[in-house]
Amino acid sequence: MAGNNQLGTLIITGASRGIGAAIAGLAAARGFFVAMNYSNAQSEGESVLRHITSSGGRACAIQADMAREEDILRLFETAERELGPIKALVNNAGITGGFSRVESVTAKTLEQVMAVNVTGAILCAREAVRRMSTKHGGSGGAIVNISSRAAKIGSANEWVHYAASKGAIDSFTIGLAREVANEGIRVNGVAPGLIVTGLHAAHGDPERPNRLANSIPMQRPGTVDEVAEAVLWLLSPAASYITGAILEVGGGR
Repeated sequence: MAGNNQLGTLIITGASRGIGAAIAGLAAARGFFVAMNYSNAQSEGESVLRHITSSGGRACAIQADMAREEDILRLFETAERELGPIKALVNNAGITGGFSRVESVTAKTLEQVMAVNVTGAILCAREAVRRMSTKHGGSGGAIVNISSRAAKIGSANEWVHYAASKGAIDSFTIGLAREVANEGIRVNGVAPGLIVTGLHAAHGDPERPNRLANSIPMQRPGTVDEVAEAVLWLLSPAASYITGAILEVGGGR
């Protein structure tokens, strides 16, 4: 374990691409030791890891499925062993379950979406609290949960099931923030709107952000770097009196 870890170790779930990869790169540049999690995208995760280490950052990549409690436990144990005490967590891992109206959604899809997006995030937060809370001998820390503007607008005719999972994340963020506010832990959320990532192409609609740009007051989709900046601000001392907030990064949508 390397020394001079001034900001501590940050665990980012789903950090191999898109928003998660952008957060990982920026966090490393700002001085965090970064434990990057990935589920299946090993080559992408290793690419992000090489970028961080070649730039002088300290990081490790850890495979773990956020739908499996045993994997989550291993993620935290490995990150702590490799990089040092956990001081921050970004719950970014998530799946949409694909485009579908509610009348066509399956129980299997719902189970998968909720397992990763909700149960996995809560279990990661549980492990972070156990390590960071002053009640448990920790020195405090910060958690940022990645939500979505879908939680507020509902995403009718596309993925109401996904929007519902992010609504649960918003409620969880507020509740946990109040629960651990006096234990040195701040808990906030970031709710991206239409962001240019590979997510849309993966579901067969690569032009979706640009196609829907006219529904955004700023008339453009956002970038992963803009979301990452919001996350790092909430993790930083500049946001020291902010907890239980859901910061919308959606261009006004």
